[in-house]
Amino acid sequence: MKQYFCIYRVPVATMDEWRANTSPEEMKKQSEELGAKMMAWTEKHKASLVGQGYPLGKTKTVTKDGARDGRNDLNYAQIVEAESLDDAAAIFADSPHMDIPNSFIDVMEIPHPGM
Repeated sequence: MKQYFCIYRVPVATMDEWRANTSPEEMKKQSEELGAKMMAWTEKHKASLVGQGYPLGKTKTVTKDGARDGRNDLNYAQIVEAESLDDAAAIFADSPHMDIPNSFIDVMEIPHPGM
């Protein structure tokens, strides 16, 4: 089995729009519903998932001129095991993450684990 690094992405504009147009109560409700769906999805695919995954938070962008606060569309990272890149991508076909408007997941082979 090969390993694949998977990045869950939600465009910054989508998140900004959701936060601006959704009440705190509705945000909580939607977050809880998505969380429950993701837990069920995780259980269904647990044989392919390596570890629990990694929620991604605040960002610093670092350049030769220093570090500054940054924003990006990266939301969560997960490592999966599969026979091929196509098989790894297929794991996410039924991911509840896709219920978030404009969201997507990048799946990349890890060619040399533990370099």
